[in-house]
Amino acid sequence: MHFHRDRGHDHRLPSEITPRAVYASRREMLKLIAGGAAGAALAGWAQRDARAQMPAPSGRSALPAVRSSVPGAFVMDKVNSLADITSYNNFYEFGTDKSDPARNAHTLKVRPWTVAVEGEVRKPRVYDIDELLKLAPQEERIYRLRCVEGWSMVVPWVGYSLAELIRRVEPTANAKFVEFTTLADAKQMPGLRSSVLDWPYVEALRIDEAMQPLALLTFGLYGELLPNQNGAPVRIVVPWKYGFKSGKSIVKIRFVEKQPLTSWERAAPREYGFYSNVNPAVDHPRWSQATERRIGEDGLFAKRRPTLLFNGYEAQVGQLYAGLDLKKFY
Repeated sequence: MHFHRDRGHDHRLPSEITPRAVYASRREMLKLIAGGAAGAALAGWAQRDARAQMPAPSGRSALPAVRSSVPGAFVMDKVNSLADITSYNNFYEFGTDKSDPARNAHTLKVRPWTVAVEGEVRKPRVYDIDELLKLAPQEERIYRLRCVEGWSMVVPWVGYSLAELIRRVEPTANAKFVEFTTLADAKQMPGLRSSVLDWPYVEALRIDEAMQPLALLTFGLYGELLPNQNGAPVRIVVPWKYGFKSGKSIVKIRFVEKQPLTSWERAAPREYGFYSNVNPAVDHPRWSQATERRIGEDGLFAKRRPTLLFNGYEAQVGQLYAGLDLKKFY
């Protein structure tokens, strides 16, 4: 990917120098120019650039970040627009339609907010959200997001490796798994009136998965604090797994010895397994996972694209599953 050259005085991210989404499309254009394929793309790029320069009335606070040095932290794919990312969401606590979270999540109160870290750790404690924001330097990372439903996005997240928090609480030798619990407050979350899942929403990782540097404790996107519909004020992003593995609006992180029963395992054990790594060779019982639809590419000539093993992060995470039968992990 292309970044502004360091001139000794300007260390800002591209997203801080150029309006959101513009810097991503310009990088794409530079690649096309370098490859001699720019001509046919000029008109479409110019239109995207013009639309992106229209200010987004988010009203959220900026979240300054440094460029991540974690291997795999930046993909070359075109970044989705802020409108895509904030209007097409799965967050069943606010409704099961993709537009429900954007419409209903304004009821979520993200201050005050605390996250309890407990279980098999030597230093359990309750963190205030502002303490977590300052616990480690915020980093911008551009990840693919692949939904189990067969659609995908590319999102510029802001956060830091979950491992930063894990090291500070000092897990014991008995800590084999990390469990994440989402807020369940019917007064703030109208979707809790539905029986689609048993609330609260629970997800989990093996501790070595949670320690992998790409696993992100996430506080923002596009250089600003997370919108409510995207899991404010803190969520997990695990880019090599299907999106439902990345718990939102987290209030508790618990370290345990036995593998937790996660929400989707409980709801549909024949369809949603614990690992749920992105694998094009393992179909969902009701649809193929071989291809995906990229949100924002829904035009006349849009085509489904091949799904990548581990969502394209095999080089970084494949060793975590050496010797295991990935076909059993759905």
